[in-house]
Amino acid sequence: MMRRLILALALTLIPAMAFAYERVSDQQTFVALISGKTLSNRLYGVRLNVSPNGSIAGGAWGWAISGNWTWDNGFFCRDITWGDDSVGYNCQLVEVRGGDELRFTSDQGTGDNASFKLR
Repeated sequence: MMRRLILALALTLIPAMAFAYERVSDQQTFVALISGKTLSNRLYGVRLNVSPNGSIAGGAWGWAISGNWTWDNGFFCRDITWGDDSVGYNCQLVEVRGGDELRFTSDQGTGDNASFKLR
């Protein structure tokens, strides 16, 4: 009975640990992840092209998104506009999971977060 419980627990935890988010702490790793890919979040209808040269272009809910980004002290710092509205400047913690999903957490990792599939 105890062996079955341990096995069940291990089978539950191993997949979760295998797909845990890991911090992206340098620009070179970030660029390797995004190069040639589109970031998408179907729930919010967001599709973004974050280019290695520092530009951001895409759209959400029928409005264009544009802006620029830099890498600063281990954080992705972006300044974007959505439609006619400035979303503003924010430095975000970037994490990767499974090589095909990025999570951005605003305010250097202390704020809200959003996840994107790399396609």
